[in-house]
Amino acid sequence: MVARTLFDKVWHAHEVRAGDPAILYVDLHLVHEVTSPQAFTTLRDRKLRVRHPERTVATMDHSTPTTRGPRVLMNGAAEQLRQLEVNCHEHGITLHRLGSDQQGIVHVIGPEQG
Repeated sequence: MVARTLFDKVWHAHEVRAGDPAILYVDLHLVHEVTSPQAFTTLRDRKLRVRHPERTVATMDHSTPTTRGPRVLMNGAAEQLRQLEVNCHEHGITLHRLGSDQQGIVHVIGPEQG
């Protein structure tokens, strides 16, 4: 038996179809306000829905202030956050808004909340 890395083991456990490109089953989708608008636009344009909204979690992350006190949003950040709210509502996705105890950095939520 050939030794496999942890990456190889996780990849193999989630592989639906081998090949190039491979198709992987992703059991938790993490969404934030910066890159998700394009994905939601594509879904709307193709008249598609999020396949498993119960396995999708969104958080307000990249466009959020890191200081305490009044939240000052700049450079279109408020619009990005508003659009994330609209998209999550439209698709039935759980959203951790600013001020939520579960709102946080999307790249930390995955490992911590799994």
